[in-house]
Amino acid sequence: MTLVILYWVLIATMVVGVIGAVVPGIPGPSLILAAILVWCIVTKFAIPLLPLGLIFVALILSALVEWLGSYWGAKQVGASKWGQWGMFAGMALGFFGLMPALPIGGPIAGVLLGGLLGGFVGEYLYRSNLPTNERVKTAG
Repeated sequence: MTLVILYWVLIATMVVGVIGAVVPGIPGPSLILAAILVWCIVTKFAIPLLPLGLIFVALILSALVEWLGSYWGAKQVGASKWGQWGMFAGMALGFFGLMPALPIGGPIAGVLLGGLLGGFVGEYLYRSNLPTNERVKTAG
């Protein structure tokens, strides 16, 4: 009975993960991977490891697409190279920094907060390297 309940909870988690693959702010592939990992542990890896490997690859590709999309988005709105690379570094540090602390929602929060803070620090460093008259022009 408890295995059936766990099964349906994991199915619901996967459905939320599929929705999260399209809706921003919901961890999509990481929820699906977590559900598959829990099921593999419960069944003592009775299923082939191919689905687990494919979902892991999808998680990596999803994170890469999100990072590149944010990088290109920052470029489109006029961020400097310093801001773009700061955002990229902040996203990577946030993703891997919060992974051990909060395995499900931590990477998503880390990507959002790390990217924001990294971009801010990068732009601040870029603006501090400009001469004073250039900083005044870009501020307005």
